[in-house]
Amino acid sequence: MWASPFVLRVRLALSLKGVSYEYVEEDLKSKSELLLKSNPVHTKVPVLIHNGEPVCESSVILQYIDEAFAGIGPSLLPADPHDRAVARFWASYIDDKLLKASSQASSGKTEEEKAEGAKQAAAAVETLEGALMECSKGKPFFGGDSAGYVDLMLGGLLPWVHVGDAVKGVKTFDPATTPLLAAWADSFGALDAVEPVMPEVGKLVEFAMAMMSQAAAAAAATN
Repeated sequence: MWASPFVLRVRLALSLKGVSYEYVEEDLKSKSELLLKSNPVHTKVPVLIHNGEPVCESSVILQYIDEAFAGIGPSLLPADPHDRAVARFWASYIDDKLLKASSQASSGKTEEEKAEGAKQAAAAVETLEGALMECSKGKPFFGGDSAGYVDLMLGGLLPWVHVGDAVKGVKTFDPATTPLLAAWADSFGALDAVEPVMPEVGKLVEFAMAMMSQAAAAAAATN
């Protein structure tokens, strides 16, 4: 699904590794038999089908791509076991803290819930600024000189970060408060492997506004 940040993570990983693939778009309101059979537990995208076998969940797919195509392109995860564990920790943090808080900030049931989500998201961004300093060791990416697993996990969310900034008139990765993340976002977005697969922010804004209108209409109908 073109607007999914989780699908984008996988497309970014395949692009970064230089692996050719067939992209199949799903209509999530009328899911195909291929998707339903490939992912019967969640029936969600993305699903990677390799050698006839499905692999599900974006974080798992990224690790699979790194192992299955180890001889192609750059490694996504570090060679050192401790560094790999650290990368997996921060990848989980991005989904468990930043993503959940951001979702609450935009979709909370009350204004109090939204405010609390925004507060937690800001704290998560601040924590990731410190993580980038620790992981990058003065280099541009969480992976050091080149983008890796954590960069892809966060990079898949980047277009939606820009959407939130455009809609709310804020700057999530602000050069004044999180200069490392601001520079990281610019460096990541400028990569040759990244730019061609990134969705247009303007198109995403239109999509988000349409979804918000539908949600508001549904809520009004129930009331």
